[in-house]
Amino acid sequence: MATTPAPPKAPPKPTWDPREPARPWLRPTIRIRLTLLYGGMFLIAGILLLSIIYLLTAQALHSGTSLPITLLPGSQVRSDPSCPLDTSSADAANASLRACVGVQRQHALDDLLRRSLFALLGLSIIAFAFGYAMAGRVLSPLGKITRTARRVVGSDLSRRIELDGPDDEFKELADTFDEMLERLERAFTAQQRFVANASHELRTPLAINRTLLEVHLSDPGAPVELQQLGKTLLATNERSEQLVEGLLLLARSENQIVERKPVDLAEVASRAIDQARAEAEAKGVELRGERGLAVVQGNGVLLERIALNLVQNAVRYNVARDGWVEVTTETQQGQAVLVVSNTGPVVPAYEIDNLFEPFRRLRQERTGSDKGVGLGLSIARSVARAHGGRIIAEPREGGGLVMRVTLPV
Repeated sequence: MATTPAPPKAPPKPTWDPREPARPWLRPTIRIRLTLLYGGMFLIAGILLLSIIYLLTAQALHSGTSLPITLLPGSQVRSDPSCPLDTSSADAANASLRACVGVQRQHALDDLLRRSLFALLGLSIIAFAFGYAMAGRVLSPLGKITRTARRVVGSDLSRRIELDGPDDEFKELADTFDEMLERLERAFTAQQRFVANASHELRTPLAINRTLLEVHLSDPGAPVELQQLGKTLLATNERSEQLVEGLLLLARSENQIVERKPVDLAEVASRAIDQARAEAEAKGVELRGERGLAVVQGNGVLLERIALNLVQNAVRYNVARDGWVEVTTETQQGQAVLVVSNTGPVVPAYEIDNLFEPFRRLRQERTGSDKGVGLGLSIARSVARAHGGRIIAEPREGGGLVMRVTLPV
């Protein structure tokens, strides 16, 4: 009696969370590094100067060991309490006087060293503060370039730096960046015109073919072979229309969204579920999940395409019996999150990235079935990026996927 092989186990989930990028405790910016460089050089120079002054002063004080005066026998000597003298004899008194002068010289050197160290510490603090201010002033053109680049990424390519000032390396960098932005703007404008023209040129003949096929199929006197051929051609034409629509949408979604409006991901997900409900019922897949309020700024049509593509993929790539698709929306840490989970075949972790490539499927390099044209996840990723968000896929234990879309609120 043949035994049924056990189903493959899902690969282990990664121990790190890709949604939480590592952040350093202290960011080593150029300004901080320049400040440390300026202050460190001043501190080293001050230490060297202090050492030279201390050594020269010590050498000058200890160069002569003889005293300016010498006590003769029978001299009357009055000593200070801080420097007691042995007055038993003139030689003893002279020896005591020399020792006292040596102690006073050492005290003077110690006091000089202590005061110099305090002065060096104060000047070092001033030097670090001055270096931080000067580094900020020197790097201010670079900050302007960075701010302009961020505005370009977040909005459009019409902004320019137009940096004023001397003809130095920063101005040369800003002018080069402006030239690059101008070329990119021309390229994107040409791409938009091409997409608009291709949209018209490709849709029109496909729509004409579909109309002609539908007219011929509506003829009740047409032979059965001709009707079967017409249905096959109509299905092929419909697949071509889907492919063209997907490619055009993929080309449009690669750009940033300029005009943004408030869009509730819960409403978008509900619409996507309503559109996929008939297909889910036909396949016996249960649609479930709680959708909370999650409002983002973006394009409602493109965001609905994300939800629809994810839900349709979750329905089509599911198990044969007792399958389910769970769609949830919520707001977490200032970000709107759309999660689509489903049952389905086991997906190895190393094949997750291939699913987002155009015309790629699990264990298939090209599309070869009637489940779609292989652009759904590519379009979803492009639309998420255009809105400043991202999409992450993770294998689910027991089979299936967990698709998580994160968008800024």
